[in-house]
Amino acid sequence: MKSGVELVALGLNHRTAPVEIREKFCLAPEVIKKGLEKLEIYEHLHEAVVLSTCNRSEIYAVVSRGCGNTVASFWAELNNTECDEDFFRQYTYRYEEEECVEHLLRVTASLDSLVIGEGQILSQVKHAYAIAQSANATGTLLNLLFNRAIATGKRVRTETRIAFNAVSVSYAAVELARAKLGDFANCRVLLFGAGKMAELTATHLASQGLKSLYVANRHLDRAVELANQYGGQAVEWPEVYGLLGSVDIVITSTGAPHYVIHKREIVHALDSRNGKPLVLIDIAVPRDVEPAVGELSGVCLYNIDDLKAVVDDNLQERQKEALVAEGIIQEEVEGLMDRFAYLSMQPIMAQLSDKAEFIRCREMKRAMRKLPDLSEEEYRVIEKMTHMIVRKMLRDPMRMVNKTAGTSRERILKFAIRKLFKLQEESIDE
Repeated sequence: MKSGVELVALGLNHRTAPVEIREKFCLAPEVIKKGLEKLEIYEHLHEAVVLSTCNRSEIYAVVSRGCGNTVASFWAELNNTECDEDFFRQYTYRYEEEECVEHLLRVTASLDSLVIGEGQILSQVKHAYAIAQSANATGTLLNLLFNRAIATGKRVRTETRIAFNAVSVSYAAVELARAKLGDFANCRVLLFGAGKMAELTATHLASQGLKSLYVANRHLDRAVELANQYGGQAVEWPEVYGLLGSVDIVITSTGAPHYVIHKREIVHALDSRNGKPLVLIDIAVPRDVEPAVGELSGVCLYNIDDLKAVVDDNLQERQKEALVAEGIIQEEVEGLMDRFAYLSMQPIMAQLSDKAEFIRCREMKRAMRKLPDLSEEEYRVIEKMTHMIVRKMLRDPMRMVNKTAGTSRERILKFAIRKLFKLQEESIDE
């Protein structure tokens, strides 16, 4: 790692915090970007990437060594939430240096997901990194870390069968509904939302023989497109609540920051159901359905945390592949840590190389003024010769530097090189 700074990851996920906590930390991309664009306000926070999904909220950061608390302050302010020590102790995790690297690689490889082997997390990490780049919030360390993490995620999916027959959150929701109501052939299902999650849900419903599908979305054109794709019917938003009295299952996956189904609407719908049960499965974060709905008689309400049992039933085969994936992760972590160690010596070696190249060019110009009749070929020979002299003179020092990077000898060697070659002192950012 570069001197004076350290890598830190802080966050919460489906294992450390329930959905009612996670939904408070679910951030829109534009909010994340706006926050990252103000990173310079935090004196000791040099780089940052924020990852926010339905099952996790995390920040990966480069901070001045010993100033890790800056990450917690930035994260809390970004989420507009007050977090005391008890909160961090109860719901969050924190990783530094190598543990931070390993955690991110496990995340991108879907080993840390609710559904091991799921494919969405890799694209979500890519998107989070792209947002940070667009906000100029990344530098040498996080660029190296995230590019390698994304490559590792791809490698795991290519070299293992971890994604083979992997269930998704949408699949788990459909399986849960089938367990409660049995055959879908005579069921009427209403989807709230028409995004990627809803599309995957519709695919699984269709594969189970569903004949009657309704799709509601704030943007009617998207609802029409999804409904037509699966032989369903689009419903305009103002009319959707009238369907609650006749459908059997409601599955919600909107991106709304507030509830879209409230207790009062379900109470009204129950009047026309004549005791017929209603199943609501809310796979959105933040949640779409007011929790008080679950208190009503004749109503079964489930959220994303209730899908764990379905996921666990499909886990055994992928756990074998996860062991292979863990080996890949460890290999990649070791490679990254070696590269990070060498980064600490890069600034001084760049200075040495630049000084050697400056001297070479200066002496070449002096020599060429004394040899005006050289042919183009003769000039190229001398140019190449001087390049090779510099390269070979620096080869052994470079190898020695590489061996001492990250060891107790690093500081001594850096001091000696600066004194011997009269190089400038490096800044804290180097």
